[in-house]
Amino acid sequence: MIMIFNMPVTPWSSSAMLARQPEVGQHSPEDKGTKKGAHLRGLWLRLAWLATVLALAIPATAAPLHRIVAVGDLHGDFSAWRDILRSASVVDNNGHWTGGDVVLIQTGDAVDRGPNSLEIIQDLVRLQKEAARAHGQVIAMVGNHEAMNLTGDLRYVSAADYAGYADRRSAVRREDVYNSNKTAIEMAYRQKDPQMSGDAIKKVWFEAFPLGRIEHQIAWSDHGTIGRWVVKNPVVVLLDGTLFVHGGISPAYANLTVAEINVRAAAALTARNTDPTAIINDDQGPLWYRGLAQPLASNNGETLAAPTPAQIQPAGEDQLDALLSAYGARRIVVGHTPILSGIALFHDGKLICIDTGISAVYGGTVSYLDIVDGTPVPHAVARSQQPSKQGAP
Repeated sequence: MIMIFNMPVTPWSSSAMLARQPEVGQHSPEDKGTKKGAHLRGLWLRLAWLATVLALAIPATAAPLHRIVAVGDLHGDFSAWRDILRSASVVDNNGHWTGGDVVLIQTGDAVDRGPNSLEIIQDLVRLQKEAARAHGQVIAMVGNHEAMNLTGDLRYVSAADYAGYADRRSAVRREDVYNSNKTAIEMAYRQKDPQMSGDAIKKVWFEAFPLGRIEHQIAWSDHGTIGRWVVKNPVVVLLDGTLFVHGGISPAYANLTVAEINVRAAAALTARNTDPTAIINDDQGPLWYRGLAQPLASNNGETLAAPTPAQIQPAGEDQLDALLSAYGARRIVVGHTPILSGIALFHDGKLICIDTGISAVYGGTVSYLDIVDGTPVPHAVARSQQPSKQGAP
């Protein structure tokens, strides 16, 4: 029998959306049976948390970097990701690292919307190891969609994305989860429709939990492989005079150092904090802030979802200069707001927007930013294939 600890019994449950279940084949802490086991696990978690905090607090190296390759929002498009890596000459045709001492940085929102989020994550994890052996570095940053997956906001996870997490036991596992929670599930559904039959409830619940969703929740949980990996990833990075952040740094957070922002974000991610004022959820926070590159309103008053560079209102140069001065940076690179025509530079390159709607869901420009010996150069990349848009919400 499989139990999903603290798992919502309905897809509309608003809290604790992540499955609190051990990796498949492992035992939960509740099954340890001894206080000693619980104590050791608690000690291990505290040590792991301390290691994460210390890693995030280490200042960026002062040594000049020859080349940085920055990639914006991917949203589940693995094919485009590989096109970028090959075009930038940092991987071979088999996807193995050939970039030497290059620093490759992906600025968050690798996941959601498209169908291949898991493949991108697995590629990032593998390339981090391969690059390190060649004296290079691969940095995977946290975007708002990584934070959403951690905190249980799964609105933009496509059915195809869930399917990527499924394995040969997924159907049996889902059946076991349903049977283990059947009473609570039926009670929850009948609060909305008292006449709903058991068969109808099961059918609707199975539709809400497609194969792979349970495995997705396990992987993104606080002890899951992806969940543990994401909380160790940075929210802000300062490399060789370039400040990288997914959304932006607002005046509300500009008084914090890079290390302080990262430590605060790591704490919120670890806690799966859903408070709207938490740094990972705050619309003024580094994952959500659009004030550095604000889309203008359309004729009907709604904010443009995919503006052109001319439809972006960048932050004033004085505000930008003050921000860069505070962090000792020459420029800031952001994602988050898709500009489908390509990478856009504002204020003589002090602000660079690299979310170009790379995913086929958006149909924008496949792109990357090269920074060679301190000089930024945008690149557009031809798609090798046109992926399916089945992941579109």
